[in-house]
Amino acid sequence: MKCPYCEYLESKVIDSRPIDDGSSIRRRRECLKCEKRFTTYEQIESVPLVIIKKDGKRQVYNRQKLLNGLLRACEKTPVSFAQIENMVLEIEGVLNNSLDREVTSTEIGELVMDKLKKINDIAYVRFASVYREFRDINSFMDELSSLIHSK
Repeated sequence: MKCPYCEYLESKVIDSRPIDDGSSIRRRRECLKCEKRFTTYEQIESVPLVIIKKDGKRQVYNRQKLLNGLLRACEKTPVSFAQIENMVLEIEGVLNNSLDREVTSTEIGELVMDKLKKINDIAYVRFASVYREFRDINSFMDELSSLIHSK
């Protein structure tokens, strides 16, 4: 780390501590040449996740949109907010562990449907009706039949 006073390239770390809920590290350093002290901050470099929509448009991942969609699907069901929050965290974990920084909205929709199917049938059907864009009662009945047969 270059000293801001004398521009010498060598320094030693005197103190290191996490800040901002552990997402950053504050380091006190001392220059090995002029012996002056300075502070540096270290953060994880985050590369944004980009969602490719069905129409081909790209937009940056928005956690709130995912949370809102799940809240709408789970409205008036016994699914708790903690369960919804846990689903969002699990889905984000899958997305962040993927090597791809671009993900289709279809992939996210399938992840959501898998999670909802395990938690609540009503929430699953609500989400599926919007996500799959049922055009008629027959396509809706097909989805219900597959849900019943998978149980």
